[in-house]
Amino acid sequence: MTDRTHAADAAGRDSVSRRTYLQATGAAALGAAGLAGCVGRATGTLATRVTDQPADIGDFESLVVTVQGIWLGPEGAEIGADGNETGDDGGDDANATDGDDADGNETDGGDGDEPAGREYHEFDESQEADLVQLQNGETQLIDERELSVGTYQFLQLDVTNVDGTLEGGDEADVDLPGNAPLTFNEAFELRENTRTSFTADFAPVRRGNGSYLLRPVPRGVEVSYGGTDEGDDGGNGSEGGS
Repeated sequence: MTDRTHAADAAGRDSVSRRTYLQATGAAALGAAGLAGCVGRATGTLATRVTDQPADIGDFESLVVTVQGIWLGPEGAEIGADGNETGDDGGDDANATDGDDADGNETDGGDGDEPAGREYHEFDESQEADLVQLQNGETQLIDERELSVGTYQFLQLDVTNVDGTLEGGDEADVDLPGNAPLTFNEAFELRENTRTSFTADFAPVRRGNGSYLLRPVPRGVEVSYGGTDEGDDGGNGSEGGS
């Protein structure tokens, strides 16, 4: 065999070895990318509950609140407007869903006075809660869903209707602060394979004109963490919460 033939054989072996090496390293890179993608999709469970502080709830025979969804403020989102937590009257009308899409999971651009970057999660079915039945530590689960892990700055309730009946049977006039979502500026985490329970506490407050204002109670918010297999734990075991 000539030297030229030996050289050609060597070149062929080098070419095969190079292709094998590139294929192996390419597969390894794709595997690493796939693993990174799986890590990025880690999720935890958010269980949203509601309860009621006494305030003027004693005036009511029933006070049924209808909740259609929640807004969440992930890291980087503007903090939720807290005007509906302290004053008797809220800000401007800002109870719009800001371009929510059909699947009920949309990040808005902060139109109007609402915070930018919040995520809207619409319930499959609207949830009703009678606040008269949610006193003395009683809570009601209104939603549970899997979401991406991370820290969230606030939670807002999309309340679409409030139907109040006073003791004696008269209809009550109950408003939301500025007709805006009920905002709870309590930071909480969603941890991988962990169930986070966020209990939103709010109450009706009688105003001078005889009507009522449904207001959040920030100091009553409770956040607890537990295993995803715990089920409906009643929202007890506070960790975090102010």
